[in-house]
Amino acid sequence: MHAVMIFFALILALSLRIIPFKTTETWQNRWQTTLFFFLFPPLLLLMTAIAVSCMGYRGAMFGWQVGLFGYILAISFIVFASILLIKLFEQAWRSQQKIKSSTQQIVEGKIARVLDITFPYSAQIGFWKSELILTQGMLNVLDPEHLKAVLAHEQAHYDNRDTFWFFWLGWVRSFTAWLPKTESLWQELLLLRELRADRQAIQQVDSLLLAESLLLVTQKASQFPFSNIPQSFCAALNETIYQNRLEERIELILSENNSSFDGIGWSWSWIILLFLPLITVPLHY
Repeated sequence: MHAVMIFFALILALSLRIIPFKTTETWQNRWQTTLFFFLFPPLLLLMTAIAVSCMGYRGAMFGWQVGLFGYILAISFIVFASILLIKLFEQAWRSQQKIKSSTQQIVEGKIARVLDITFPYSAQIGFWKSELILTQGMLNVLDPEHLKAVLAHEQAHYDNRDTFWFFWLGWVRSFTAWLPKTESLWQELLLLRELRADRQAIQQVDSLLLAESLLLVTQKASQFPFSNIPQSFCAALNETIYQNRLEERIELILSENNSSFDGIGWSWSWIILLFLPLITVPLHY
């Protein structure tokens, strides 16, 4: 019976990822739809595995005997996800320790850790209270006005706790990379995160300055490789520099219509459905 539960959860997860879906033109819908299809299938599998592991491998359910096979599958999946979570925590800790070895400076009124690297890069790195980092290359490329625009973008990441939320999203991505569309949905979430930070930044600085800063940094960054910090606990201005994404970001920055991006946030109304597998636990005897 446990194997049947896992099978149906897997079929539902795969179906949600395979079936084509469309979003409306509003940013709120695009964000929420992408978030749902990225999170719901893997979390459904995880909750099903937790429910099966709680029931154990002895007894019956709906008159059917439960077996060891489904129980082993559930435990294996939970252990696999847990190991990846520990690995991500270790990577995050190592990155933060490395960053903390750099000096802190006041840059345009903001406290930042400046790395002696020629690659132009800025980011928020950390967990709940992230830290601003800048490279010497970024300071060399941008003048004070353009640098203020970049700092406004990074402040938006800090205000939205993007490093915290995307750490957990990155964990979900890691243990269900085998599901269809995981990478494309992840990249879409990264793009929407950057678009949100861009829109918040231009409430503080001139939109043309931010667009020029993004273009300057991207052009300079494309000239040589750089070993980036994992995206799961980092939020950077030039995180994604694919040409089509660069064009979309610049178009939105320069757009005069801000209303379509207002109110973007997190909605967890669908999370109640994830507890359905746990309802089956009392049915086990």
